[in-house]
Amino acid sequence: MIRLIGSAMVSLSLAGAAQAEDPVKIALIHGTSGHAFEVFSKQAQTGFELGIEFATGGTGMVKGSKIEIIHKDTQFKPDVARAVLAEAYGDDEVLLAVGATSSGVTKGLLPISEEYERILIIEPAVADSLTGEDSNRYVFKTSRNSSMDMQAQALALAPDENLFVATLAEDYAFGRDGISAFKSALEGTGATIVTEEYIPQGTTDFTASTERMFNALKDKEGRKVVLIYVAGGGDPMGKILAMQPERHGIEISTGGHILPVLPTYKRAPGMEGAIYYYYEIPKNPVNECLAKTHQERFDGPPDFFTAGGMAAAIAVVRALETAEEWETEALIAAMEGMSWETPKGTMTFRPEDHQALQSMYHFKIRVDDDVKWAIPELVREITAEEMNIPIGRNN
Repeated sequence: MIRLIGSAMVSLSLAGAAQAEDPVKIALIHGTSGHAFEVFSKQAQTGFELGIEFATGGTGMVKGSKIEIIHKDTQFKPDVARAVLAEAYGDDEVLLAVGATSSGVTKGLLPISEEYERILIIEPAVADSLTGEDSNRYVFKTSRNSSMDMQAQALALAPDENLFVATLAEDYAFGRDGISAFKSALEGTGATIVTEEYIPQGTTDFTASTERMFNALKDKEGRKVVLIYVAGGGDPMGKILAMQPERHGIEISTGGHILPVLPTYKRAPGMEGAIYYYYEIPKNPVNECLAKTHQERFDGPPDFFTAGGMAAAIAVVRALETAEEWETEALIAAMEGMSWETPKGTMTFRPEDHQALQSMYHFKIRVDDDVKWAIPELVREITAEEMNIPIGRNN
């Protein structure tokens, strides 16, 4: 059993256990079949289940009601995702939903939450636009956003007038929002974006894009960097390194990734970037508990989206405990401005757009022959206060 830190939640959970009430239903809306991002979904769902256990002291109950998790598979198709969310709100009568994985698919869920006037907590999709103008007051977001990724990435590169960057990203909401955020983060630093390359999802041949980036950078006087912001497969870092950027004095930089991908980072010792989560970096009781429990149950450490799923679950339990009643308006009132402890430390739902503010981590890759993946060793924590995260909408 995960042991809860702190006595207040334990007393609430145990007191509620004394009298059984109707279950409170929570839907997890994730793609779990037939897509490269399936592993992200599974991590998020595992983390959510561990987070419910943690936050309820192992009872799975809040105020006397059992938390019932209902799983819905989006199949990574926007029309299917909209249908299963509507089914969850309507037929299953869930109090709120959590999802989804792909930013493009998740964007289609926003009007469904507004139509049903039910809360949607976004985890683990990233795009800034998910809390932007097309979003609504029923949407909360525990996952980090593209601005956090790229402002932290910019800070890790220590930009100045001698920095020249070519960017490579996927041509959909995640990639476009990320590069837009990166450009905003560089404004006023003197650094220059020399070219932007956008590739279709699923791309495996990066030759043409890489040649264009090399040509745009090679004659610049100063530090020259290819920035990779690709969530899918295809191994862009390996393909770019194979084309020998060092011939032109070009280095590469990218954000952190899930553990199955980190072995590929061994090809880039000393590379610096920014990461959302690596299990050895945050030092707090929640993360220690997650790492220990995950190792015991799954014979391995927790990953990126396991931590995110746990953060979302703890937020749900905290909201259920503090809301005056279990209906949408009361939950919104409880969640706006709410702070809670997660594996990454304290997160806070910003009242203006319901984005969870959180830290990121500047890393430098260290290679250890006894560890099968490259280690993103902490250089420093980049706090939410250091990042100027744009407000997506104004409630």
